[in-house]
Amino acid sequence: MSADVSDPDGDAEAEATYLHERAEALLVDLVETPSPSGEERAAAERLAAFFREHGREVWLDGVGNVHAPADDAVLLTSHVDTVPGDIPVEVREGEGEVEGEEGDRELWGRGSVDATGALAAMAAAAVETGVSFLGVVGEEVDSRGARHVLDRGRAEPGAVVNGEPSGWDGITLGYRGLLAGTYVATSESGHTSRPENNAVQDAMDWWRRVEAEFEPDEWLPVFERVTCKPVDVRGGLTDDGLSMETTLDVQFRVPPDLGADEVRERADARLNGGTVSWYDEVPPVMQSPRTGVARAFRVAIRDAGGDPRLLRKTGTSDMNLFAHEWDCPMVSYGPGDSDLDHAPDEHLPLSAYHRSVDVLVDVCGTLRGEST
Repeated sequence: MSADVSDPDGDAEAEATYLHERAEALLVDLVETPSPSGEERAAAERLAAFFREHGREVWLDGVGNVHAPADDAVLLTSHVDTVPGDIPVEVREGEGEVEGEEGDRELWGRGSVDATGALAAMAAAAVETGVSFLGVVGEEVDSRGARHVLDRGRAEPGAVVNGEPSGWDGITLGYRGLLAGTYVATSESGHTSRPENNAVQDAMDWWRRVEAEFEPDEWLPVFERVTCKPVDVRGGLTDDGLSMETTLDVQFRVPPDLGADEVRERADARLNGGTVSWYDEVPPVMQSPRTGVARAFRVAIRDAGGDPRLLRKTGTSDMNLFAHEWDCPMVSYGPGDSDLDHAPDEHLPLSAYHRSVDVLVDVCGTLRGEST
């Protein structure tokens, strides 16, 4: 379903059309290339080929991240991987109900919103403006791509734009953090008529105490709450039949005003005999709306005919990791309605995608100018 790309004739309108054609062709190619977490190689190679076609230095590192270094006044970065799901890739005539315009074309397919739309838009903008680009793997699972880059000491850029769906007129400034652990309880086997708790009841009791500990004020915005979720439970007699064991995998979404340490301490304080092994922690992040990068986005969105929206997301992204290691301004940005993330009807209005490319080009130009 590759889109035809014509050469510009030198005037501004033709050059803008050429940019949109290139960007759309790349988007369609990437969405047509399945890239679930752990299987990103083909999409990464297609992305690298795009940079080579436009004379840019590009290389893949040991875990499969795509590096296209250039002017580090701005680093545009998004994730190559998607969640699993086979949605037939096609361009349909839309109704303009989400982000787009009446009669808009929509690209349907897994990743069109989360976050191949942002990835392709950033690649096109990086080629157009000469700024640095990074496509990372594994964001949907364990952020291994971003962690690999940070562990190997990549130099801090002047600013970071992390690619996630915010809507072409939205700017995401904050994400909650993540704390994950595994609770294990063990008890002697015995007849079910015995009054004392077994390991299954211990696990249930602990989780009830945890939920009560973090029971939110109903007037408090979700972003400012701790959200507690059990994600897996296994329990029953051990193989030798002599004891009962229960394992409960849990996750906490952590707001910036608490942090993971406090949440961990409060959850541990509700233990009733079992133990928790905490195995994953991602710090929350909240950026100021007054940074140069946030200001550049507000101006660019207005110039493109939009009314900028400042967002806080209740989930977690690679921006959390970058903000923890780098002391530079950053935001998350990308086309698409995040309500369609991972959904069976995931699709992206192409007019919104084109506008996001224009906004990114404008922002990169502004930030490059400020750095000189």
